[in-house]
This record gives sequence, C-alpha cells and structure tokens, in this order.
Amino acid sequence: MAIPIRYQELFNLSTLGLSPDSFVFANCTLQSDKFICVRDQSGQQAQVVIIDNSNPASPTKFPITADSAIMNPTQKILALKAGQQLQIFHIEEKRKVKDHVLNEPVSFWKWISSNTIAMVTDTAVYHWSLEGSYPPAKVFDRLPGLRDHQIINYMADSTQKWLLLSGITQRDGAVVGNMQLFSVDRNLSQPIEGHTGAFTKVTLKGSDTPSTLFSFANKTAAGAKLFVLEIGAEQSRFEKKIVDFFFPREAVNDFPVAMQTSERYNMIFMITKQGYLYLFDLQSGKTVYMNRITAHTIFATARHEATNGLMGINTAGQVLSISVDENNIVPYVCRQLNDIPLAIEIASKNNLPGADELFVRQFQNLFSQGNYQGAASVAAESPKGLLRTTQTIQRFKTAPAVPGQPSPLFQYFSVLLEIGPLNNIESLELARPVLQQGRKELLDKWLQEDKIGCSEELGDLVRQVDVILALKVYYKAEVKNKVIACFAETGQYDKIIVYAQKVGYQPDWIFLLQNIINANPPGALKFATMLVTAPDGPLVDVNAVVDAFMQRSMIEEINSLLLDVIGKESKEEHAALQTRLLEINLVNGYAKVAAAILANDMLKHYDRAYIAKLLERAGLYQKALEHYTETADIKRVMLNTHSISPEFLVGYFLNLSPEDTLDCLRELLSANKAQNLQTCVSVAVKYSDALTPTALIQLFEDFKSYDGIYYYLNQIVNFSEDPEVHYKYIEAAVKVGQLQEVERIVQESKFYDPVKVKEFLKEAKLSEQVPLIIVCDRHGFVDDLTTYLYRNNLTRYIEVYLQKVNASQTPTVVASLLDADCNEDYIQQLLKMVGNGCPVAELVEQVEKRNRLKLILPWLEARVAEGNTEPATHNAMAYIYVDLNRDPEKFLVENPYYDSVAVGKYCESRDPHLAIVAYKRGMCDDELIACTNHNGLFRAQARYLVERQDQELWGKVLVEESPHRRQLIDQIVQTALPDSKNPDEVSSTVKAFMTADLPTELIELLEKIVLENSLFSGNRNLQNLLILTAIKAAPERVMDYINRLDNYDATDIANIAVTASLHEEAFTIYKKFQHHGQAIQVLINHIGDLDRAFDFADAVDHPEVFSKLAKAQLDRGEVKKAIDAFIRASNNEYYRDVIEVAERQEKFDDLVRFLQMCRAKGGKDPIIETELIYSFAKTENLRDLDEFINKPNCAHIQNVGDRCYNEGLYQAAKLLFNNISNYARLATTLVKLEEFSAGVDAAAKAGNVRTWKEVCYACVDAEQFRLAQICGLHIIVRPDELEELIHYYESRGHFEELLGLLENGLISERAHQGVFTELAILYSKYKPDKLMEHLKIFHSRLNMLKVLRVCEKNHQWNELTFLYVHYKEFDNAATTMIEHSVEAWEHALFKEIIPKVASAEVLYKAIQFYLEEHPLSVNDLLSALIARVDHSRVISLVRSLGHLAVIKPYLLSVQAENILAVNNAVNELLVEEEDHINLRKSIDSFNNIETMELANRLEKHELVEFRRIAAYLFKLNKKWRKSIELSQEDKLWKDAIDTAASSKDPKLVKDLLTFFVENDRKDCFAACLYTCFDLVQPDVALELAWKNGMTDFAMPFMIQTMRNMSDTISQLKAAVFPPEQQQMGQQAQQGVQQGFVDPQQQQMMMQQQQQQQQQQMAGSFGFVQQGGSFNGAPNTGFGSF
Repeated sequence: MAIPIRYQELFNLSTLGLSPDSFVFANCTLQSDKFICVRDQSGQQAQVVIIDNSNPASPTKFPITADSAIMNPTQKILALKAGQQLQIFHIEEKRKVKDHVLNEPVSFWKWISSNTIAMVTDTAVYHWSLEGSYPPAKVFDRLPGLRDHQIINYMADSTQKWLLLSGITQRDGAVVGNMQLFSVDRNLSQPIEGHTGAFTKVTLKGSDTPSTLFSFANKTAAGAKLFVLEIGAEQSRFEKKIVDFFFPREAVNDFPVAMQTSERYNMIFMITKQGYLYLFDLQSGKTVYMNRITAHTIFATARHEATNGLMGINTAGQVLSISVDENNIVPYVCRQLNDIPLAIEIASKNNLPGADELFVRQFQNLFSQGNYQGAASVAAESPKGLLRTTQTIQRFKTAPAVPGQPSPLFQYFSVLLEIGPLNNIESLELARPVLQQGRKELLDKWLQEDKIGCSEELGDLVRQVDVILALKVYYKAEVKNKVIACFAETGQYDKIIVYAQKVGYQPDWIFLLQNIINANPPGALKFATMLVTAPDGPLVDVNAVVDAFMQRSMIEEINSLLLDVIGKESKEEHAALQTRLLEINLVNGYAKVAAAILANDMLKHYDRAYIAKLLERAGLYQKALEHYTETADIKRVMLNTHSISPEFLVGYFLNLSPEDTLDCLRELLSANKAQNLQTCVSVAVKYSDALTPTALIQLFEDFKSYDGIYYYLNQIVNFSEDPEVHYKYIEAAVKVGQLQEVERIVQESKFYDPVKVKEFLKEAKLSEQVPLIIVCDRHGFVDDLTTYLYRNNLTRYIEVYLQKVNASQTPTVVASLLDADCNEDYIQQLLKMVGNGCPVAELVEQVEKRNRLKLILPWLEARVAEGNTEPATHNAMAYIYVDLNRDPEKFLVENPYYDSVAVGKYCESRDPHLAIVAYKRGMCDDELIACTNHNGLFRAQARYLVERQDQELWGKVLVEESPHRRQLIDQIVQTALPDSKNPDEVSSTVKAFMTADLPTELIELLEKIVLENSLFSGNRNLQNLLILTAIKAAPERVMDYINRLDNYDATDIANIAVTASLHEEAFTIYKKFQHHGQAIQVLINHIGDLDRAFDFADAVDHPEVFSKLAKAQLDRGEVKKAIDAFIRASNNEYYRDVIEVAERQEKFDDLVRFLQMCRAKGGKDPIIETELIYSFAKTENLRDLDEFINKPNCAHIQNVGDRCYNEGLYQAAKLLFNNISNYARLATTLVKLEEFSAGVDAAAKAGNVRTWKEVCYACVDAEQFRLAQICGLHIIVRPDELEELIHYYESRGHFEELLGLLENGLISERAHQGVFTELAILYSKYKPDKLMEHLKIFHSRLNMLKVLRVCEKNHQWNELTFLYVHYKEFDNAATTMIEHSVEAWEHALFKEIIPKVASAEVLYKAIQFYLEEHPLSVNDLLSALIARVDHSRVISLVRSLGHLAVIKPYLLSVQAENILAVNNAVNELLVEEEDHINLRKSIDSFNNIETMELANRLEKHELVEFRRIAAYLFKLNKKWRKSIELSQEDKLWKDAIDTAASSKDPKLVKDLLTFFVENDRKDCFAACLYTCFDLVQPDVALELAWKNGMTDFAMPFMIQTMRNMSDTISQLKAAVFPPEQQQMGQQAQQGVQQGFVDPQQQQMMMQQQQQQQQQQMAGSFGFVQQGGSFNGAPNTGFGSF
C-alpha cells in the first residue's frame, strides 16, 4: 500500500567534509529551507560553513572565534555570538550590520523573521531588529517554571503577535516539556504543559478572514495528546480539539521535539526524539500516518516551501525532506484508515485526486433526494472540478423546483459563489439571466471579487450592455484584440500600448491610428506619440505616422510628434526625421516654428545644406549662415548685415577658418569701412588668437586704420605676451594722442621690448617725459635716463623722478651724476631733498667705489640725529670711525644698531680685537671662532665658550677633526674653568666633554675639580660622573675611586659596574653600603661562586640571603641543599619549583620534609597537600597516606589518584579512588589488580559506559566471559559504542561469545536498531543459516542499508533480495533476482515487485531475462508491465531476440492503444499465420500502421485475399489507380468500382468504364454508372453505351440525370418570386422586435434580399453543362446554385 508521504534525502552534510561532531543541536542550525549554518571545529581553528540548499556542493566557509552562528532565513546575513558579544554581518556586501553586548548570557537564539532575531536568556526573551540602530528590546520575562529547562525552540506567528517558548527538563526519569505562550497585544503569558507547538494561518469554512490556530503536543505518564485551538479571536469559530495519539511499545521513552505545519494541506508534521514522524489533520486532529523515518535524532527542522512540507537534519548529517504525497494521501485515508469523511474533506479542501468516485456517488444520492443545496456543495467542493461541468448545470436547469425554495439552478450558483470562483461555463450561464434582468452591477461586483471566470463569449455578451465591463472581462480572459478595441472605443489610448507589450500582441497600429485620427485628433496625437516613443523602440514607422497626419494637414501635431520622437538628445538615426520636421515647417509657412526649433539646438543630424537653402528662401539669413559651409555662400549671405545681428555675426566667425575669416573681414572693410569697422574690431578681438595679431594688425594697416589698431589692441593688450603687440599698441596710442594710455601701458605691461620702446619714446620727443621715465625706471635704464635728462637740460625731471617716482634709485642717479662730473653741491642738494628716501647701503657702496665717502658724512650724521636706527646707516658710521680712528671700541661696545657681522668683517683686516668685540656683542659664534682660530686667540675663545654655555657650539669646537682642539682644551682646563665660579658653567663644560666623548680629558678635568680641594669637591654628581667615566675609560682606577669617595649613588653605580663586568667592584660597593641582598646576588649571578655565597650567607645569617641562595641552588639542581636553605630561611615562596625539581630528580624523601614545612607555615594549600599525598605514594608510605587522606584536607585526590594509576601505583590509587568514591576509576584500578569481580561491582556503581567498556575489555582479555557479558549488556544499548565492542571481540576471535552477547541483548527493553543490525551482520559472516530467520523477524528494526551491503559482499542473494524488497529498493531487488536467478528468482515475487521499480531499464532487462530463461511466463510478466513499458521498445527488444510470436497475447492486449509498432507487429504475425480475416479487422480497427510498406508486401502474396487487402491499403493511401489495377488483375470488380467512386476522379471512372466496355462486362458497366453517378459525365456515358450497344444498361443513369436537371430548374424559378422576399423581410423584422433574431442575422437577411433583387434585374441566366449535373451561373456573377 502506498504511503501518504514523500520522504527523501536531499543531500548529506558528511559529504561536504564536515566533522560528524558538528551535527548537533548547538552547532548546526536550520533557520529556513534556504540555508544551513554549521559551526565546524577542524583542529584548533573553528569555522562557520554556510550551505545554500539550492547548491549544496559549493558551501561558503569563514574562520570564526564565535561559539554560535545562525543564518538569516532569506538573505546572506550571518549572526554570530561569542559569549555575550553579538554581531551581524552582511556576507555579500562584506560589512558589519550591527553589534551589541548583552548584559546576560544567551542560552538560545533564532531568526523569527527575515529582519528579527529572538534571544532567550535565563530570565527574559529579547527581540533584535535589523532596522535602525536600536539595541535588543526585551519582550517578556521567562516564567519561573521554565528557569531550569533547556530551551529547544522559540517561534512566532506570522504577525509576531503570538510568541511561544518551548523547553524540556529531566524529572523522575522522564523528559518533561513546558511552554510559555505570550500575547504581545495583551502583554500576558500563559504556562502550558507541552513539548512542542506551532502556529498556522487557516481560513475556516464559512469565513472570509484567516484565523490563527495553535497546535501543540504533550506526553506525560498518562499518555500523549495533541491540542488544536484558535487564539486571538474574540469569538472562536473553531472547536477546540484534544486528541490522543500513541507511541510504539519500543519507543515508550520517546517524546516530541519538533512540529511544523503545512498551510497548503492543513496538516501537522511532528517529529520525535527517536525519529518517528506523525502526520495529523490540522482541523480534526486525527492521526493520518505514523512511522519511524530515521534511526538518528532529527535535531533541526524548518518549513520546506518547495513541497509545503518539512525539512530536517539528523545527527548522521542527512538533510531530509518530508511532504504530503498528493496522489496517495486520499486513497490511503480511504483504504488504510477507512475514514471516508476525512478523505472527502482532505480531497475537497486541497483539490486532491483519489476520491472522485466518492464525490460522484454522494452527488447522485443528494440530487436524487432533492437536496439540491447539498448536491451543489458536493459539486462545488469536488476536486479538480470533477462535477463542475455543463452536464451538471443542465441537470440543475432541468431539475424540478421544490415549492417554497429557490430554483435548483439558483441554489447551485449561490453555493458556487460562496465557495469560490466560477469556471467559464458557469460564468456564462450565470451572466445571461443577470444581464436580462439589467443587473450588470452584480457582474461587476463578482468580477472584482474574482468569483466568475472570464472568457471571450462572456465578454461578447457583456459588450452589448457595457463596454467598460466587457473590457474587464476581455482583459481577464486575455482576448487581446478585443481588449485593444475596447480601449480605443473608450478613449483609453495610453493603455493600448502598455497592454499590447504586456501580453505580446501586435495589432495593425497604422490602421488603428487612422481610425482614431478620424474620431479624436487630440487623442490620436497622444496615441501616435506613444507608438513612436515606446521605451523598447518605435512600434511603427514614424514616417507612416507623419503621412497619416499630413493627409489631414495637421502640422502642429506633426511638430509635437516628431519633437517627442527626436527627444532632447539628438541621434544620428533620426537624421531623416529632423530634416523632414524642418522642411514641413519651412515649406508650409511655419518658418518661425522652424527658427524656434533651431534656436533650441535640439537637432544635430539633419541635411544642413538642404535646410540652409530653405532658410535663405524664407528670409532667415542668420539661420542660413549657421548652415552654409561654402565660403561663396557665406560671403553672399553676409552682405545682408541689415538683417543679421552684429553679435551673431561676431559669433558666427567661430565657424570659419582663419583664412576665410580674414577674407570676410577684408570684404566688410572694403564694402563700408566706417560702418563695419566696429564689427571688424569685435571679430578681431574675439578671434585674435586664431587669426593672430600680426595678421590683424597688417589688415588694419593695409587700410591705414590706426583707430582700428588702437581699439583692437586695447582689448587684447592686457592679455597678450607678444612684445610686438605691446609695441604696436604704444605706437598707435601715441599716434592717436592717447598719452595717458601710453603712460598706463608702459607702467603695467611686462612684455614690451624696453629698449625698442625707450628709443621710440626718445625719438617721439613727447611733451611729457613721464612715459620715458617709467620705462627707464622699470627696466633699469636709470643711468641712461639720468644722462639723457642731464645732457638735455631736463634736470627738473631728475628731481621729479627722485621725489615722485623712485627715491630708491638715488644712489644710481648720484653715481651717474658723479660720472658726468656734476657739481657736488647739486648732488648734496639732491640728497638733502631726498632725505630718508635714499637707501644708505647702496649709496655708501656707490660713493665708496668712487672714493667720495666723506661726501655723505654730513648726510649720515643728519640721519642719525633724526633718530635713524637703520643698521646700514650705523655700519657706515662705524666704517668711517674705524678708518678715522675716532674711539672705535667705545662705538662698537655702546652702539646697538650696527650689524655685528658686517662690521666685524670690516674690522678683521684692520684690528682682530675690534672684530672679536663686534662678534661677541652680536654672539656671532662661527665668525668669532673662525677669527680666533685664524689669529691664535685660544684663551679668548675658551673664555667665550665657557661663558657662552652653548652645547651646540661646544660640539663644533670639540669635534675630533678640529686641528685646534688640543690647544683649546688646554686653555679650558688651565685657565677658563679654574677661573670660573659659576657652577652652571662648570656643569655645561663637563657635559660638553661627555658629549664629545673625551673620557680621558674629562677624567683629567674632573680630578682637577673633585680630588683637588675646590668648591666642587663634595659634589655628588661630579663624584658619580668621575666613577662612571672611569668605569668606561679607566676601569683600573674604579676601585681606588670607590674607596676614596663617599658621596656617590652606591646602588646605581654598583648596577652600572655589574653591567660593565666589574663584579668585584660592585660587590665591594654593596658590601660597603650593607646591601646584603644585592651583594649575594652578585656572588651568585655574576661571580658564580656558591661556596663563597654560602660563606657570605652564613656570616650574615639573614633569611633574605638564604632564600636567594636556596633559589640559586635549586636552579642548579642541588635539591637537598636548596631544601635545607629554604627550611633555614623558612621560605615556602618557591614551593612549585621545588616540587617540580624534586619530582624530576625523584627526591621524594626530601620533598616530604619541605612540604611538611610549607604546610606548617602556609596553612592548607591544595597544591602542597596534593603533592604531599603523591610523595607519600611514591615513597610507598601507604600508612601515612591513608592517615592523611582520612583527615580533613584540601588536596586534589582525584588528580593524585590518576597520576598513581598512570604510573602503576595501583595500591595507592585504590586507596585514593575509594576515598573519593570514584567508582569508575576504582573499577579500572581493580581490574589492573586482577580483582575482576570487585571491578564489575565498582563499574555498576559508576554506571557510565566508559567504565563498562574498560572493565569489559579487561575481562575479555582475561577470558572472564561471564563477567564480560554482564558489562557488554550495558554497552550494547549505546548505539555509538556497539561497533567498537564488536570489533574488540572480533579482533580477538571470540565470535561465539559475541553472538551470545548480542542475542541476550535482543530481549532488552533498550535494544536499538544497531543491535539488530550488527547481529544480522554477524550472522551473515559466521552463521549464515540463521540470517534469513533473523531478517524475517526483525527486518523492520534493523538498518537495512548496512545489512544490504554485507549480504551483497557475502553473496547471500536470497537474503539480499528480501532486504531490497522490504527496503523498497525494487530496482535492486529485481536486478538481483535477474543476475542471480538460480538462488534468488521466484516468479510470483518477481511479478509482484517488477511494477514497482523506478528505472525503465530494469523493466526491459526483466523482459529479456524472461525471454531467455522463462519464455512461457513472459506474457504473464508483460501483463503486469503494460502501464509501465514503452510498447515500441518492447517489440524492438523481442524482435531482436527472435521471439515475437511468443508475446502475441501481450500484443493483442495493447493493440487498443493504436501504436504503430504494435499494429505493425500484430499485422506481421497475422500475415505469417495467413489469417486474412483478423488482418483486415486489425487494419480497419487500428489505422496507425505503415500502410504502404504492408501494401507492397501483400501485393505479391500468393493468396488472393491478401492481395485484396493490398488493394484496400492502396485505396486508403489514395493510390487509386494502383488499387484499381490490382483489383482488375484479381477480377475483384466491386472493389475496383468502390475505389473509383472513393477517388472522386472523373478520369479514373471514365477509364474504368472504358475497361468494362472493352472486356464486355455490361453488368459492371451498369454498376459503375450507378455507384459513380456524380463523377460520370452524361455525354461520356451515352457515347460509350451507344458505341458498344449498352444503351439499355445506361438508361437508369440518364433517367436520374434528367430528374436532377428538372429539379434544379424548378428551384431557380421559385427563387425569383417577390412575395417570398417581402415575406422573408417582414419575418426578419418581427424576429428582431420579438428578440428572436439578433441584429447580425437581420443584416444577413437584408443582404440576401438585395442579392435576390439584383438577380431579378439581371434579366437572364446562362447555364453551362458540367458532368452529370447543372451548375447555374448568372451572367452578373453573383454565385451558383
């Protein structure tokens, strides 16, 4: 019996390289059917593996440190948790979305929607949304009853208004489940006893709104129950269901762990801990199906959207899919559960097959009882519309009405409308009476509610009443042409194109547009625009649309249309359209429109030459210029300057080449220079760079237009860097009298040639010399200017220049005047006039060069008297005082304004001492050092350096490369420093010596300061410095300094001495200052003499000293001495190190003494007491050990026991494990002591599988099999341990004992699948005779797949077949029976399983097997495979084996399907059997045959009946002549005549008549005339009969012919009478008025009347005789009768 579910393995996680340890509840999550997220631990590095269920072969992996990871149900968003740290990452965008640190640990978390994570802590439940930056929000607190529970699930309904928290806990040996149901709206929680639950949205019968059903399951000691109830409704419409369900006897400890619901099927899927599946009907709670689907726990489930079922993962890594089998569930409920009402409910609710017969029977019963309402309900709910047919509507139409009730048809439609939408037939039948009653609004309402089915017929019916309503019907019915027609009719043009593109329909757009133009021109423009500007390209040719509008001269519409088509971005593909747009406007009097279009610069690709001509003709010269490219055209149009804007004309020249531009400018100046000069200047200015100033200047010069040059250059000179431009501008300005502009340009310009301009200005003899002055001043021609002005008696301009232009050039002017032998009085007058404006330094330089320095002394003194502090002035004064020797040293000391460097340099060559005074005053270090070095003044230099206290300066003079360093140091040590009383100067000097790395010199300096009685002898810093310097440079002096000096930093100096390896000196310092700890440290660590260290410690007798000595001895491994020292120091600080070294050297006796001291001093320390116990054990002091552990202590006895056990100290370990009641370790210890019985007792007390295994294996090794079996029975109940136990027994050859162990384990309540499986495998290996019996009894309880592989390996084919059958691997079962038929084949079983195989290849392999080995049973086999096999392939297979005749019964049974290969095979067999009767029946009954091939084969057959069949086949293939010839050869005259009649070929009939006449077969001649009456021409029949004397045999034919002709003439006469026409018209009019004739029929009748009137007017008819009948053809050509 087929089961009601589909169960399959989608894939296995273990194939992806994941560790099996990852397939657990904590590490593997399934938030939806889209992704699986696994936290996999591979070695030291953890990683998260994300499997896309649509492509599981390509997982995504990331290394993580988080302890949990969950994947978003719909997006690639990953949430990670590490302790209380939460983070969310978007994988594809590679960014962090959110993060948060929660205040308490999270015990469970889950995505409850695509943007919300729920987190459960020990006290509350939080929701964290992806949206915004908000932290997790607390939703509700956990109830106290759930505090100690393990949370296994949390879920929310689709609205997140109802929340469910599920947890389990262990109580009294059973797993108890509790849940907390929370209402968000009411903010209330309700505790519920239950293991798992689910929410489902369901629309209940009789309701329009969905309800939320809450289902949950609970198992207690009293039993298991399923609860289904409605939540969230004010008045519940659902009756609460409480249904019992049962667990199998072998699963008494099982309990529910997961529940998922299917809204599609209204089913509940429930999974239990042990892998059982329960399928419940949601609304009734009935159990539909229950079975164990896996031996491994399913720990994660989710709804599987693709199958409307469940997806789950078990601990074996299998990803499973469970769903409802639509084809089997209803038959299963009918036959297996025998629950007909439930089957009908499921079938009707889900539209499933399997209950058709039940629905038909129920409908018939209700209808026959007159219960039309009930019958209508059954018909409405019938699956797949079984009863919703035309026949059902007809039955309700014809059913008699019940008094007091609506008509049956009305009841039927009422029920259908309540339940759901009507189909097309029902909708059409309902619409007719509704429209007749004028209730079209009802149809509209039903249409909006999707309660009626739409069709073209319904739309045609509605269109007669309401076009808009008909449009809706056509739209839903997808009647595309009529939808578009309705859109056009109602003016909804914007929807036509959208609809056509949406449905892929292509109407005749131009025809449609023309109709709309005639009806609605504005709407036509809108529609045309949409046609030609469709997003995916124009739907019609734009030119065709333009032509349609041009026929109506709709220029404005054309403009709008073409502008929309062309768009804002001009494209080359629209070139022709752009040209046509402009042409239409220019030619049709819309020149302004064309100009506006061109002004918008929208068009780029039209025919510019053609449009230019049109623009010129229209008088648009400016636009024409824009389009012309030929120079001749441009010059011609440009002459119309009166119509062209000057601004445009200037801008237009941009389009011309420089040569053409110059030609045009020349043309304009030649035509009218005065009028066009300004325009030419504007053009020259704008295009100066392109035309070049040189060419433009030459152009204006050609026309002698200096004004033009001036105005042109005036605009560009400020931006030009061409010297010639600036010169020409200056020249033009001079010529036009613009001297101010000349003055400005020479002042501001940087680019003119000053020499050229200067010479031009000199030659110009200007009335004002200001431009010349400016040029000379700017470009350094002051001396030339002075000379020019002085010699031309223009001295007033010299004064003007110095006073008003540039007084700073006074030195140059004075120098020029001196060179020109000018009077000194005039020069002094000029200087006095200039005053402070004259720069002193330059003046002094110029005067000094000419040895006239005294000339300016009065001027200098005047400046000083005025309070001038300028250094140059005072420098000049210093120079003069030095030269004149006017007390220069006083001046140099007291004057604060002169430049020390300059004056010092001046003095060096005259008096070095004066130079040193100047340098010292200005702190000119480098100059002073250089001067003293050069002149050997080292004492002065030393004093300066000591007083200066500049470390940088010291560094310069004390550098090793300095040749004067030694002389300088001598002066410092001997003179400068001893004379100094300033400690800062001493400190700075010492520091400089240190910095310069002069230790010897420094020691020399310090000894002079410190050791010789001076003011600084007791200075601590200097004493430190002396010792340190000696350590570095003279170690042999250190000990002397240490003993002689007392005021130094002992500790620091000692440390430095140690660093410098002066250990004895360091020890002496520590000992001198009584630092005993540091002293012994030096002896130990640096001198390395422990004996000397011991003597020192013994002499000092200080605990600190002994502690350090003990640590050093311990580090050297002298344990005994170290322990003695530690005891003498009473120091337990390093007890860990002592323990480690003592244990390494096995000095446990000494260690005991040390640890007892530590315990006595430090109190109770776990490490000390633990190691003391271990030391007792190692010294085999069991008495003290036992005494110690029985007293209060804090030792880690377990740890010590393990160490003793590992080191073989089993007696000590026994005491320790017994003391702490560690029965597991005690058991293994007893086994090591060979106390096996006691070990088993201890293992029983321990009660864990690891202990049982250790004891069991030890007993097996000792061959204590009775005790080993006791242990083994506790092991085999653990599936994970069974294989290891079996391997242990097998590897040691104890097969019988192993079989006995497993056989005894079968009777255990805890026996699991693995026990039965492994026992079957062992039977297969060692006792195959017991295997089949075991399989028959326990096949449902073992892992068939595993046993299958073993049986296959051991060639146990009968058992293998049995397993394949029960594992539902029918393909493999059949294959095994075929390949190993001697042992495994059995016809009845094979026939039973072969229809169930999935592979078609196995079916054909089975057929071949039967043909080869069991041919007599092959038809029986084929009868079972009729519905499965390809009959053509079967025939091909059998034919290749040469056994076609064997399967004749099968062929006859399937011939009804009219298959070509079958028909050919049957016919082939009938031919071989010469059974012509059945062959003819086969051909007539089954026409799918190769008729020509069969006919050609039968044509040569020796039997006439088969040749007759051949002729028949030729006739069927319209091979008329061939058939007739074959019949003539066999003298089958009737067949020949029938064939000729069937051919409808007059020529064939004539030939056959001729044949009969020639062979004198009068009877056949008459028969042929009768049979082929319509095909024989009367003249042919008369001629043949008259010539061959057969007139009597042709007479019946002639009589019938005359009768037909007479009837035809009578009909023609009757057709021309008017009264009949009028009567017909009146009848048609009455029919229309009464509603029996529709307008279309009326129109056809009127057309028929017109045709008849035209025939009357024709006046005459002509007749042409053809064949055996008369066809009347009126001369007017209106038709034939």
